[in-house]
Amino acid sequence: MKGTNLNLTFPLETIYEDANFQLQDLDKVGVVGVNGAGKTTLFKVILKEQELDSGKIQVANKNIGYLPQEIKDYDKDITVFDYIMNARPIKKLEKELTNLYTEVAEVTGKDQDKIMKKISKTQALLEYYHCYSAENEMLELISNLEIDFDLLDLKLTDLSGGQKSKIAFAHLLYSMPEILLLDEPTNHLDVGTRKFITDYLKHYKGMVLIISHDVEFLNSITNKILHIDKVTKKIKTYNGNYNDYIKKEKQERELKEALIEKQEKEIEKLKAFVKKANEASATNHNLKRMGKDREVKLEKALRELQSRDKIYKKVRLNIKPLREGSKIPVKVNDITFGYTEKNLIENLSFNLTNNERFLIVGENGVGKSTLLKLIMGIYKPKKGTIWFGNKTDIAYYAQELEILDENKTIIENVDNGRYSERELRTTLGNFLFTGDDVFKKVNVLSPGEKARVGLCKIMLMQANLIVLDEPTNHLDPITQKIIGENFKKYEGSLIVVSHNPEFVEQIGVNRMLILPRGKLTNYSKEKLDYYYKINQNN
Repeated sequence: MKGTNLNLTFPLETIYEDANFQLQDLDKVGVVGVNGAGKTTLFKVILKEQELDSGKIQVANKNIGYLPQEIKDYDKDITVFDYIMNARPIKKLEKELTNLYTEVAEVTGKDQDKIMKKISKTQALLEYYHCYSAENEMLELISNLEIDFDLLDLKLTDLSGGQKSKIAFAHLLYSMPEILLLDEPTNHLDVGTRKFITDYLKHYKGMVLIISHDVEFLNSITNKILHIDKVTKKIKTYNGNYNDYIKKEKQERELKEALIEKQEKEIEKLKAFVKKANEASATNHNLKRMGKDREVKLEKALRELQSRDKIYKKVRLNIKPLREGSKIPVKVNDITFGYTEKNLIENLSFNLTNNERFLIVGENGVGKSTLLKLIMGIYKPKKGTIWFGNKTDIAYYAQELEILDENKTIIENVDNGRYSERELRTTLGNFLFTGDDVFKKVNVLSPGEKARVGLCKIMLMQANLIVLDEPTNHLDPITQKIIGENFKKYEGSLIVVSHNPEFVEQIGVNRMLILPRGKLTNYSKEKLDYYYKINQNN
């Protein structure tokens, strides 16, 4: 795959400017850059869903499989089984083959030869998709991904975020692509599934491009990093994994800074000499002549002086509650809930204490996000109650960012009526939305940009109880660290669902609720690691 002189400009910003890259057939490539740099856009260009202003990407004639960050484009009535099964067009090809055999019996001569070629091509495709063993391969894949067979008859719309991620992976891998484009593939995944995916991609006999903010995942798989620079609009590739890229990029910056400092010192010397020569007596011919010589060198040095790269701004976050919360912000009293007759949550009770960090853990599909939605009143329990202290002010960060209205602008989404437009724009600037950016519709933003809008929205609510469902998904490592530091200092209570162990450790969790058992335990990293291993081995 080769990108040559890529140029792309959207109405409010330039994405690529004479950008170039080259990759080999078996490369495992981490695609990195800050949110909004153009990582997902690059995938859309490769998939021919986005047209460049100029330049081109050359891709060999191979089957490309794509896993998007947000799984939206599917038949709302389709079952999990059919969604995975349809990844290989076997039924369609078999129907085409039957029709071709009917046609070939009715014609002669050249027409028959043409149809026989089509028959041969269709049969080759059926063999490529392993038509005789396909269903067994699908069932093996489902088993390896630890997808509960009870899910196969459910509609895709009825699944949790983590379950959808597993199903999307199954659909993608079952489709047998020769090139894989993966956009934040570890979002929502539990440890067992993540391990299988990591092993699968390591041994995958084809090119893999991975957009991910999961450093450990990138280090495990990649042999090359493709960095998209939001400031320079260029693309650069580095050999090695993510840690290698960080070291090399740092060395490059340090060497460039040292060179610029050397150039600047030389320029100052030349300027001083030229000034001295210009101020000298007209009879001092040697100094005047040397001054002219230095003036020429100065002009050349100024032309060759490298410019320092602009530093991309970081998110600035300062989450503070408007008032002190209740001693007991929320009580969950013996609640039971299920989407069907089979209950997902049964007889669950717990209390939260003021300023507590409360972590909910469990495998995908056991009801973690559902419990948060019950607390927020989005769902109602079949039995039991959820009680809030009279001083509890609550805010909610949803896993799939349902808290945002995609048809409204950024500034409309964060406006809760308590701030002037100037105050809103100043705050949004801290989340890297400046100038006319604030008037963009949310539906044109990248998932990372949407995540920043969501964080800004909950910050402006000034709640003393914040419910967080996978808050680090879509965010780059630097921003993840910044929000972790802020939530650690936050003077309120947190209820958290997160598969990000670094974030969990950073915010200082006090207790864990383990689902589906409903067991409460004091937090320790060793306990969490043990629980993850138990899940991994089940």
